[in-house]
Amino acid sequence: MWPAKISTYLPPKAVADELVDCYLRTTETVYRILHIPTFKRDYEAHWVSQGEPSTPFLVQLKLVLAIGAATYDDTFSLRASAMQWVYEAMTWLSEPWFKHRLNIQYIQTNLLVLIARELVDVGPDLVWISTGTLLRTAIYMGLHKDPKRLPPNMTPLIIEMRRRLWNTLIELCLQLSLTSGGPSMIALDMFDTEPPGNFDDEQLMTEDPVPRPEDSFTQTSLVICLRKTFPTRLAIAKFLNDHSSQATYEEALRLDAELRRSYKIVLRTLQTYRTSAGPQPSQFEMDIMSVVMNRHFLSLHIPFYALSLQEAAYAFSRKVVVETSLKIWRAIYPPSYNEVIQTGNDTISADHRYDLTRLAICGSGTFRIIPLQASTLIATELRAQLQEEDTLGPGLVRQDFLSVMQEAKISALQCIRAGETSIKGYFLISVITAQIEALLKGTTKEEFPPFLLKVAEEAEETGLAILEEMVAQQQAEGSGEGSEQTQSTPSRNQEDWDFPMSDFLFDFGNAESADWVFEGIPPQESLLL
Repeated sequence: MWPAKISTYLPPKAVADELVDCYLRTTETVYRILHIPTFKRDYEAHWVSQGEPSTPFLVQLKLVLAIGAATYDDTFSLRASAMQWVYEAMTWLSEPWFKHRLNIQYIQTNLLVLIARELVDVGPDLVWISTGTLLRTAIYMGLHKDPKRLPPNMTPLIIEMRRRLWNTLIELCLQLSLTSGGPSMIALDMFDTEPPGNFDDEQLMTEDPVPRPEDSFTQTSLVICLRKTFPTRLAIAKFLNDHSSQATYEEALRLDAELRRSYKIVLRTLQTYRTSAGPQPSQFEMDIMSVVMNRHFLSLHIPFYALSLQEAAYAFSRKVVVETSLKIWRAIYPPSYNEVIQTGNDTISADHRYDLTRLAICGSGTFRIIPLQASTLIATELRAQLQEEDTLGPGLVRQDFLSVMQEAKISALQCIRAGETSIKGYFLISVITAQIEALLKGTTKEEFPPFLLKVAEEAEETGLAILEEMVAQQQAEGSGEGSEQTQSTPSRNQEDWDFPMSDFLFDFGNAESADWVFEGIPPQESLLL
């Protein structure tokens, strides 16, 4: 319950070690927050110390464990503990005597809280608001000014950590702007902090480190690549979400061309890393780069997608939306995952190649929204093609699109098994898939309504059965005494069961974008749905 008192409870060290590794190989590669050698030193010292643990470090550690829990297994088995750890951190940060905490560790902890809230589903819709507060805090601390303009007695470690934290913060502001539909809250002329240097963390422990060459991959290379595209991506967010934006199609095409130019440079850099004999980016890092970049292409062209279905002048946007949606889906659910589905085994392998897949299934917020949005757009395109070509037969339909629809149904069920308390995602994709199947089979208008209604009822029954099973399991686990994480963790049953998703993500240009989902269902039935 809130407020959550900070406890010293941690999972067994073997489990904690795995959770820390999950965090370091995923989230920390995209959002540089921690100095890894320092964190690992304090982490090991924590387990052997006989004294009272440092509360700031304990809070930070629990947040790392909470974020790591999202990719720990297929069902987010540690969700209850993860939520508890996030609530404890939020309680600690809300204490009134915080001014003396305004240091690098305070910014690190707040950044971890923002990411954990999104992934663990602790008020993810409000993270954009909290990010704005942290942005102003960082500015108050001078992180928007490059350290070379500040007193010269800073160590290389402090200089780089300030640059990394500012870079992570503005990246979060940008990503959450796309997720929430709100302004990005930043402008290029409000800061002069340089991008992080191309250092491995161990280098920063020396007195006068020298950055590695640009073609050498380090623990910071991925965020440096993202930073190179930041100005154009920020311009896209402002184009979409700023109140004063004119949002013309000509400007959209200009931004598209500009982003493609910068992305090509990044791809060449990544290819250099992949072919070098030294350290190389992981599959997760390659996939997350693809998702982040293609998400901006997709967001830029979605407002013109509906027009593209009616006017040839916008055909380029239609092509971009469709192909980019497929790229995003395949980055998150690779072909090898499709093979797992075809074997009838819907459990993801422990292989690290599926870290991003687990993040989409077990996490909430941005990484849950992006693939759902992509699959919905693919379904919209499939239906549009079927309606445009009356003679189009099953053999001419793109099989990769049909595969996405089947995979989307399975992934939606996996999300429920991993703790999603709403069945709306599974219900939506089931009805959409059924409509497309009916069109392919040539179902008559008379047969269409009862067919869709039956599918809707079956989807509801399937989803509710999983939820009821999960509730029974939680009640059985909660009946035991002495379990700290089950006794003190806020119940998800008390929270809002609405689908945690911004409606604007499915506004495909004011074209009754979602109305067609319920076409063929009697009006009185669709109202109940």
